[in-house]
Amino acid sequence: MNNVLVISGHPNLSESNTNQVILNTLETELAGVEIRALDSLYPDYNIDIEAEQTALLNADIVVLQFPFYWYSVPALLKKWIDDVFSYGFAYGSEGNKLQNKDFILSLTIGGPEEAYSPLGYNHFPIAQLLQPLEQTAYLAGMKFHKPVYSHGMVYIPGVYNELEEVQAKAKAHGIQLKDKIASLTTIDESYVESFVRKWFVAFDKMPEDSQQFTQHLATDVTWSMPEGDFKGHHGFVEWYNIALKQFKPNCDHQIQAISVQQHDKSFIVDLTVNLTAETYPESDFNGQPINIVAKETWHMSISPQGRLLIDNYQVALAE
Repeated sequence: MNNVLVISGHPNLSESNTNQVILNTLETELAGVEIRALDSLYPDYNIDIEAEQTALLNADIVVLQFPFYWYSVPALLKKWIDDVFSYGFAYGSEGNKLQNKDFILSLTIGGPEEAYSPLGYNHFPIAQLLQPLEQTAYLAGMKFHKPVYSHGMVYIPGVYNELEEVQAKAKAHGIQLKDKIASLTTIDESYVESFVRKWFVAFDKMPEDSQQFTQHLATDVTWSMPEGDFKGHHGFVEWYNIALKQFKPNCDHQIQAISVQQHDKSFIVDLTVNLTAETYPESDFNGQPINIVAKETWHMSISPQGRLLIDNYQVALAE
């Protein structure tokens, strides 16, 4: 299962008749989900940008859960986006930290569906009103998925809807959202290709901590590189420390070709990768920039716990 981060943008979640039900459904039905309720974390609107960006970095799937206020997100969620999706993090020349992460909007709408049409009193369809958020995802390089939303999600005693009816719709919404998230974590050829691309995005940053990579390696992984063969997590860390002394952060692995073949619960990935990078003066490359093409073969499998692991990683420089 991928790491799923849900940002709750309801300004007063404890009094919500719908968003709270949706979030409770996710907590019950979905393993490993992290829910960050902004109203509890930041009642003063003073967002901890570093903490929020760290949560995003650790996530594979990002969900914004919110009530639809004035054709947009509530003020606290808007401030969260403004503060956290900052230049150099979410966009800009080096703002690639969210690239290839899955992005889902999940929202509750008070008005009926027919109101959001050219002849309705809100005139515009929901998909059109959500386009600024869709473009936000595109600018950050995220994978925008069809939003999950429900109409008539408001209860006014004696005036509008029945509480049981609204909460039943919220429960159904939560199940629909859970199923959508689960569909993104089904391990097939498409999932594996997405995993490979995310791997290179993370690797290009050359982080000091190698744990984010070793968690995806089998304990007896074989790592065959031009520098030699390395075995197990200890061997990978040994090789990675060599790489850290060679290449500066912000490398660029461009996948020129990729083929994924599935065999029951295992996969073989064949890649052609073009690496461009700046190197350190004391490295084997004497500080000269490099531009090389490599052929790679990854052998991967699904663990008994349902996690995708790399069993064997082979790299050879192209002729």
